[in-house]
Amino acid sequence: MTVQKKATVVSSSVAALLTLIKLVVGIASGSVAVLASAIDSVLDMFVSVFNYFAINNSEKPADKTFNYGRGKIEALASVIEGTIISVSGLFLLYQAIKKAISGEVSSYLGISLIVMIISLVITISLVLFLNKVARDTNSMVIKADALHYKTDVYTNLAVLISLVLVNFTGFEIIDVIVGGGISLFIIYSAYELIQEGVLVLLDRAVDEETVNKIIEIIKAEERINTHHMLKTREAGHQTFVEVHLVFDCIITLMEAHKISDRIEAKVKKIDKKRDWIINIHMDPYDDLNINNEN
Repeated sequence: MTVQKKATVVSSSVAALLTLIKLVVGIASGSVAVLASAIDSVLDMFVSVFNYFAINNSEKPADKTFNYGRGKIEALASVIEGTIISVSGLFLLYQAIKKAISGEVSSYLGISLIVMIISLVITISLVLFLNKVARDTNSMVIKADALHYKTDVYTNLAVLISLVLVNFTGFEIIDVIVGGGISLFIIYSAYELIQEGVLVLLDRAVDEETVNKIIEIIKAEERINTHHMLKTREAGHQTFVEVHLVFDCIITLMEAHKISDRIEAKVKKIDKKRDWIINIHMDPYDDLNINNEN
């Protein structure tokens, strides 16, 4: 089992544990803030399970049906995860408004406080673990999962503060405000996940810094006159690079091929965590303008 898969199994297990505890206490206490955190944990669990299958499929090698592999499944998972989070945020906002109208009173505040403290400690530990895996693997799904649980740290902290204030002041409106604030924060945090996933699905180029490094590597080769049609994109852990290199027409194919291999090797050193798929087209003259005219 890969590190990414192990990370999703750990996050799924943690989410399941937190879901069970928070749901029991949230329903018993009537606290909309605790219930909001419980619903978020339910979604965490399902999303982490979904991420496991997304990673499992994205790691499959290219075949006759998927010539470029299934790396974009990770981006699709990110979009789906963000959408689910947004829906959960809207539901929690509805719960907060409902409590404000009905005037429901919270109970079992002592137990709720203990549960949220335990939840906060566990979630912080999980975020630290997922961030390490994300840095080591550069997996988009794990990055999304880490960001998701990072929002949980803030929401758990907000719920904890809410419970303390309600316990000491008796003002239930604090619970409503915090619950509503958490829901809005959840919706906001989902936007970044959806945006990142959509941009990958639309074949956004890699960051400008990486592109400039690739250009510098190409320009460092004296036998290359110029280059054109440099294209980059990402899909999961893979980074695709395509470029046309213009050589002198008198260069031998063997020499041009050696230079192309040298460029590929240097590009792959830019970030060794990436799986680079590089396709170089060798031109004996600059045919860019000719192709455009045709």
